[in-house]
Amino acid sequence: MKMDENTQNSHFKLTLGHLYGNLLNTYGDNGNLLMLKYLGEKLGATIKIQLISIDDIFEENAYDLIFFGGGQDYEQRIVSKDIQEKKAAIIRYIENNGVLLAICGGYQLLGHYYIEACDRRVEGIGALDHYTLNQQNHRFIGDVEIISQKTNEHFYGFENHQGRTFLGGGEQPLGIVVKGHGNNGEDKSEGVIYKNVYGSYFHGPLLARNPHLAYQLLSLAIKQKYEGEEIKLPAWKEMKEFIS
Repeated sequence: MKMDENTQNSHFKLTLGHLYGNLLNTYGDNGNLLMLKYLGEKLGATIKIQLISIDDIFEENAYDLIFFGGGQDYEQRIVSKDIQEKKAAIIRYIENNGVLLAICGGYQLLGHYYIEACDRRVEGIGALDHYTLNQQNHRFIGDVEIISQKTNEHFYGFENHQGRTFLGGGEQPLGIVVKGHGNNGEDKSEGVIYKNVYGSYFHGPLLARNPHLAYQLLSLAIKQKYEGEEIKLPAWKEMKEFIS
């Protein structure tokens, strides 16, 4: 069956919330939004992107998908203070199986805290049970390859982070490191999965090099929003030929 035959009778509308997109937008990670929009169109979905920033209210029922990127220390300290006001609503969104992708600083801020290179502790929101320590005069920089324990899929990316993240209860890694450092350079884990939340240190952006993850996020978001309706999406193997 051709792609247009799969999608011609269905048209989905998704709202994507971009958490602090005007502050946390380093390393080209906003390209993840472009990949989601592009692949969403192939799935028959129109995606509206809405910025959520300083002093804005986070309305957990208004979004079908959230993207939370990373930034420099100064901007992340600003975000760490403001996000405490959004903490309860973000946690409700996550616990209600909301779909969320977090990269680097966004990934760290979903946890309990992270320690900067200067030893300053920056509070997260504790939505996920991880924490991030620092390392002195060293960063994890370079190409990364991981493999998913659940699907055996490979993920490829580039890491550039000073933090060392350690996962906690209820969390599993996005994948096991084949090449590179991953979360902390010790336990071979990279990234996190908790419910429908995915986090990673992969820059570049992550979804451009790993479109199968974009497909998974969009599929989850569509099925969550249109729960109870008969949803027929093309399988990933059918999608691959349309994104080359």
